[in-house]
Amino acid sequence: MTDTLNRPVRVGLQLQPQHADYPVIRATAAKAEELGADVVFNWDHFYPLYGEPEGKHFECWTMLGAWAESTSAAQIGALVTCNSYRNPELLADMARTVDHISGGRLILGIGSGWFEKDYDEYGYEFGTAGSRLDALAEALPRIEARLAKLNPAPTRKIPVLIGGGGEKKTLRLVARHADIWHGFGDLATVERKIGILRQHCAEIGRDPAEIEISIGVSGPPEELGPQLLKLGATLFTISSGGPDYDLTKLSDWITWRDGLGQ
Repeated sequence: MTDTLNRPVRVGLQLQPQHADYPVIRATAAKAEELGADVVFNWDHFYPLYGEPEGKHFECWTMLGAWAESTSAAQIGALVTCNSYRNPELLADMARTVDHISGGRLILGIGSGWFEKDYDEYGYEFGTAGSRLDALAEALPRIEARLAKLNPAPTRKIPVLIGGGGEKKTLRLVARHADIWHGFGDLATVERKIGILRQHCAEIGRDPAEIEISIGVSGPPEELGPQLLKLGATLFTISSGGPDYDLTKLSDWITWRDGLGQ
């Protein structure tokens, strides 16, 4: 287990903006914050991923702007923004703006994209997994450069979260650019990915402890949490979709977090 810079254990919710009316989504975000969620994420898609494929769905970043006003304590962000859908400079400006509206609570989550229906329906070139990762590699320095030029500047160094587990390209980008890595899978998979991420960090001389490890979870926290903590994970995110958002698992993980006595 690597040193995690004494990071607190955190719990997040991926509030999937599908199959629900916006007042329900807004109320669920508020409830998650009331329960004590450290982060409330949405996702960056144009259609539902589960259930009725043509069901109700809302856009990611306009929603984050609304959450920046309607929440007050939890961090907010996309898990994750699709790099393909916006010019990198524009995305940087959007992130800076939501950062200010929220009082410095934005996490800039980003990934290379994968949901082909989004691309086809909205007129983006789907390409290949390799070409989308190459585009992400080209976009990340542009985002960083634009954030450094904006007036006013962001309220602080906006944390960048990169999602995905590709061992040759994605984790290399995480080592170079990310403050948070988000992954998922069973314990053996997570352990392998973290090991590879550390190798990439060593290659460029970066301390891997600088990167917060975020894992998507669904199992019981008493069983899974301690094992993931041993691997170096400190941010645990539960997902919930509409129309009726069940926050039982989120509450369980928050109770477990609070029982750690940190």
